[in-house]
Amino acid sequence: MQGATGSRVFGACRALLAPAKSSATATATVSKPTATSTPKSKPKPKPKAKEGSGSTTPRARVGILKPTPISSELSHFLGGAPEASRAEVTKKIWDHIKAFNLQDPTNRREIMCDEKLKVLFDGKEKVNMLEIAKLTSRHFLKSG
Repeated sequence: MQGATGSRVFGACRALLAPAKSSATATATVSKPTATSTPKSKPKPKPKAKEGSGSTTPRARVGILKPTPISSELSHFLGGAPEASRAEVTKKIWDHIKAFNLQDPTNRREIMCDEKLKVLFDGKEKVNMLEIAKLTSRHFLKSG
């Protein structure tokens, strides 16, 4: 009765129910390739870095990491930098918010603006955290 239960539970897994093979027969069957087996392709090697590339040549920054010219208000907030990336500006704003504990304790999504942030955020008293990117976008000047 137990054999019937085991085959019903393990159905297609007859190898689990079969007695173990000796190690000599197991290695003999593994070493012989069969005609039906498919040849395994070797994984492609990763391209190696060129001799001239490395830390001496930085990658081109694109998207939110690309430094762009900024307004005088944002430049003053960042300490006089003439250009900055969007990611850098967002990071500096959040550093300022956390340093001066400007998040509303009851609703952590709201930022209570101090004088420096009011200059950046059009004089608003409170700003939702999702508005920060929208309100700072006007400070990035179009080049060209």
